[in-house]
Amino acid sequence: MSKQDLTRKQFDILTCLERQHKAITQRELAEATKMSLGSVNRTVNALQAMGLIDGGVLTPAAYEALEPYRVRRAIFLAAGFGARLVPVTLNTPKALVRVKGKRMIDTLLDAVVAAGIEEIYIVRGYLAEQFELLKTKYPTVRFIDNDLYNESKNISSAMCARHLMQRAYVLEADLVLFDPSLIQKYQYTSNFLGVPVESTDDWCFETKNNVITRLKVGGTNCHHVFGISYWNDTDGARLCEDIKTVYEMPGGKERYWDQVALEYCHQNYRVEVRNCTFDDIVEIDTFSDLKKIDPTYC
Repeated sequence: MSKQDLTRKQFDILTCLERQHKAITQRELAEATKMSLGSVNRTVNALQAMGLIDGGVLTPAAYEALEPYRVRRAIFLAAGFGARLVPVTLNTPKALVRVKGKRMIDTLLDAVVAAGIEEIYIVRGYLAEQFELLKTKYPTVRFIDNDLYNESKNISSAMCARHLMQRAYVLEADLVLFDPSLIQKYQYTSNFLGVPVESTDDWCFETKNNVITRLKVGGTNCHHVFGISYWNDTDGARLCEDIKTVYEMPGGKERYWDQVALEYCHQNYRVEVRNCTFDDIVEIDTFSDLKKIDPTYC
């Protein structure tokens, strides 16, 4: 069964049941998927007719149908110095800074492991040797060294991993994830995490019909950007070429990696926004941010 055989509603029902590991009522499915009860009923009936649901649970054929949507790998961008987190980053890479006793990157790695994503890459640079400590807890993690981290924005890290972008999460490692369910085993299409806001002076998306139309700094009735994204097979292959193109253009090294798909080459992509809340995730940008969330640094 090919990817095109699953509609978005069919995918949402199947992945909801897969996460539950048990039969649930159609009303519970409607609540979980935010679909109407009528849509759930029609979709479940169609999935039963296709042989993908039996007795309210997934059949082996359902897992075959979901396979093209399974996330293949996770790539962590963790090479930077973190100048705005000085003094804590003077001796510790930003991603390994502890927040309430737990390393920031661990909140993300734990969610990736829990989702069953076995192929994990960390692009490292500043104090690279310290990342070896992660091998104790995450023995399968693989490292990619970015020797140009100090000469470029994070697009240089994306350059190092651009050949791995297909069916991959890309995670900026200066995030603290409170809701691990945001990292899921299956994704329907390329997407970026964002929080709906009335106004922001930070990086944000403009959207139309849930599709990102513009990336900018500051806006109203938009989505605040968080650096966790997913890229399907087609978009991941395009990124491999487009990242290199933007990186090599004049001033390209001073760009952020996500500007490739959402700004400079946006015509090549259709990227959805995946909603989350400020309770789900937080970005630790500055030492002031760190002190607010973890008073032990005060």
